Amino acid sequence: MKRQKIVTFGELMLRFSKPGHLRLTQGGMFNSKYGGSEANVAVSLAMQGEQVTYITRLPPSSVGQAGAESLAQFGVDVSCIVYGGKRIGTYYFEPAAGMRAAKVVYDRDGSAYYDLCPGMIPWRDILKDADIFHVSGITSAISQQAADATFEALDMAEELGITISFDINYRKNLWHYGADAREMLKQMLSRCDMMFGDAIEFDWISQHPQPPFTAVDANFKMQIAEYREWFDELQGQYPRCRQWLMGMRNIVSSQHHTLTALLFTDGQLFESPVVDIPNAIDPMGVGDAFMGGFLHAIRIFPHDPQRQLDYSLAAASLKSTIPGDFNLSTEEEILHVMQHRYTTQTLCEEDF
Repeated sequence: MKRQKIVTFGELMLRFSKPGHLRLTQGGMFNSKYGGSEANVAVSLAMQGEQVTYITRLPPSSVGQAGAESLAQFGVDVSCIVYGGKRIGTYYFEPAAGMRAAKVVYDRDGSAYYDLCPGMIPWRDILKDADIFHVSGITSAISQQAADATFEALDMAEELGITISFDINYRKNLWHYGADAREMLKQMLSRCDMMFGDAIEFDWISQHPQPPFTAVDANFKMQIAEYREWFDELQGQYPRCRQWLMGMRNIVSSQHHTLTALLFTDGQLFESPVVDIPNAIDPMGVGDAFMGGFLHAIRIFPHDPQRQLDYSLAAASLKSTIPGDFNLSTEEEILHVMQHRYTTQTLCEEDF
């Protein structure tokens, strides 16, 4: 029987924000939600009906247990999470408003994941029946020991012949321990079979200037020939990677975003239309929704890259309308948006 399980690995965090659009320096109350890139992908996949196991290290406390339960309630398998350490990593998010940009403040040093070391996770047992292993650049950004644990997992995935999915997820404010971020992420990229990133991250890791994406509505025309040359260059540098998914977002205003995406596979470049989202609610986790959508789309549309891409973009578009880090959209909802060409019309219950 073909292996179907997807395993994602990364740090689960607790996100704090002030109510409404208060700044972090205002008021005395915080709202909290759990999240984190690889956890977001896991929830997205579970919501779409996939069998997905999430791996991390959490403190053996009620806070850590609540974090695991925040994923389990959506169908994610959390039985292989390891416990240890004293605290969970956190981040503080201040949403954008008008001309004020969003702000993120991390507090991850000394977390249970920060102190994760090789040998703590039984990778062979966890990955032996997995089809896909998903990881991101954040897993290597937190600490040297966490980076070593990430490469331990990649070694085992390669040994077992598992497809490796990689999200660049470059966060410059996380790389404090002395590693060369670009070189380490290039090492991870060289070992992956499919890769996602936004165009800014592609630009950063390849040092190839991005053609401008300045869409203010759905009528924007992409410079496809330039992107094609860029993907050809990347494929030559990283021949193992078979599927390259690039997302683009232009923040016209705090609540008006435009999205599009490109997929390069088997020497062909596929383009999706620009989606105009005039009422974006929460920008966090949109890239993770892209990746979660794609990992599901390659299964439901195994021989149709255009539909794989269109489905992924529809998933990301829906996430823009959902508060929190998780994309709580089902396959049926994503397909509905995809089939209606990403319109912003209100959907009725009888449509499903």
